[in-house]
Amino acid sequence: QVHLVESGGGSVQAGGSLRLSCDVIPEIQRANCLGWFREGPGKERERVAVAKRDGDPSYSDWVTGRFTASQDNAKNVLYLQMTNLQPEDTAMYYCAAAETCVDCSLDWCYGAWGQGTQVTVSS
Repeated sequence: QVHLVESGGGSVQAGGSLRLSCDVIPEIQRANCLGWFREGPGKERERVAVAKRDGDPSYSDWVTGRFTASQDNAKNVLYLQMTNLQPEDTAMYYCAAAETCVDCSLDWCYGAWGQGTQVTVSS
C-alpha cells in the first residue's frame, strides 16, 4: 500500500498563492488514481482534483481555474498549485491514492490518505 506525506501548507492573505506537495511512497506507479481533497472547518470533505496515473486531472466546478494539480513521476511527488486564494479556501488539504479503482471520480475508492496540511487564508 502506498504511503502519502503532504507538505507546503501555511497562512496567506487573500489573493495569495501556495503550492502543496505530496510524497508518494514508495512510488506513484503503485496507484491507479491520485487526488487532492480538502475539509474546511465545519464542512464535509470535498474533492479538489482527481486523476488517473499519467492522466489529466479533473477538477471540481468550484476550482474555477485557480488550482492546478500535477505530478512528477520521477520524484514520486504530487503537486497542487493554488492561486488567488480566498478565505473560503481555508481547510485541511489531503492527498489520496487508490490502488485498484478504475473510476477515479469515486471518492470511496481512495484507501490511502496523507495526514493533511493546513491552509489558512485571511482576508
